[in-house]
Parts: sequence; structure tokens; C-alpha cells
Amino acid sequence: MIELNHINYQYDNFKVHFDIAIVAKERVVIVGPSGAGKSTLLNLIAGFIHPKSGDIILNKQYANNLLPGKRPVSMLFQDNNLFSHLTVEQNIALGLKPSLKLTVAEQQTICDILIQVGLDGFGKRYPEQLSGGQRQRVALARCLIQHRPILLLDEPFSALDQALRYEMLALVNQICDKFNLTLMMISHYLDDSLSYFSRCLVVDNGQIVFNGLPKQLKQPENSHIAKMLGFNFQ
Repeated sequence: MIELNHINYQYDNFKVHFDIAIVAKERVVIVGPSGAGKSTLLNLIAGFIHPKSGDIILNKQYANNLLPGKRPVSMLFQDNNLFSHLTVEQNIALGLKPSLKLTVAEQQTICDILIQVGLDGFGKRYPEQLSGGQRQRVALARCLIQHRPILLLDEPFSALDQALRYEMLALVNQICDKFNLTLMMISHYLDDSLSYFSRCLVVDNGQIVFNGLPKQLKQPENSHIAKMLGFNFQ
């Protein structure tokens, strides 16, 4: 579970305030205008930035003072951050053991993860030999191999075409089921992809202005939210 209790953060003149609770195994999509504070929300949870005040509780553990590597969180960015000089197997292994000195059991774990993300047989390839969707699968595998219960995705599929984006969303959905993950994902798409999520958060000007079922965005009383997002539900 994720709890942000009266979180306040400021960068230059930009102030944010978040007060939200996400239950275990929920799948939450975060949308909002550019510069609204969506990535700030994930970075606070991941520990890359720290609140001025308020409490962050992750899986019932006070996390304000925990370093990113000590939090029960893995995060995938829009840029997959793969190392071009390392093979697929080695890139994934970084999430398990940065020294890349793996035991036989750890090597088998990587093989298993490759199967789960649909890349069986790709372990010896290099990133330049992969498509964009395949590279994102490798980055996702590197997150999964850490076996952390909270998965944060910061617009990881925005560079993919619609078919590949839906394919990756379906894969993430299957993986969340298999590993009982709590998911928070930033997206700028307001389309049928919302059906993959149990809840939608709309962030604007550093605050959550909508917190509800994705389908509720289509209701007349929330038309101002849809208009703010530049989307017309018809």
C-alpha cells in the first residue's frame, strides 16, 4: 500500500500538496497537463526527492528517511536507460546484482523473467538489436527482477505506437496479476487504455483534482476535468 499524508514539496516557485492512499494491488493511472506535478508524485514515492513536510508510508513502513534502494519500489522511466555495451541478460542482471557476478540460480531467474516478458532467446542480444517495444520489455524485466511490491511507471510507453502501447499495457496487467503488484503509472492518453486501471488520478498545479474510477471522467459533473485535459468524451 501507499500513503502520502499531507505531503508538501516545493521546487523554486512550484508547490505541490498530495494526500492520497493507494491500497495493495491497486492499479492507478495518473494523468494531467505537462508540468502539473505527475512525475514529482512518483519521485516522492520512489525517494528521489524528499518532502518538506508530511509522511510517506509504503507497505506500512515509514519511508521518509529511506534511500531509494531501500524502498519497496521499482521505477521505470520513459527513457529505458539500458546500457548499450551490455547484453539483455546483463542489463537485467543490474537490477539483481550490479557486479554482474551471478550464481547459477540467479542466471536461471533472469531466464525465467525473459520468458515472462516475452523475450525468451533474446538474452545475448544488445539493445541496438532490439525494437523499441523489446527494449521497454528489458527495462520492465530489470524492474521485476528486484521483486519489489510497488511498481511506478513514468510514461514508459509514450514513444511506442498504439498497437505496441496496448501490447505493453496488457503485459503489465498480466505481470501485476502474477506478482501481486501495486501499480502507479503516468500516462497522457485518455482512451480505452484507461480500462486497464482501477483508479484514475488527475494532477493539476501540484494537486490531485480528481480521484476516482476512470469511467467517472466521462460523467457530466467532471466535464471541467476533461476540458482541462483537452479531451472531449463523446
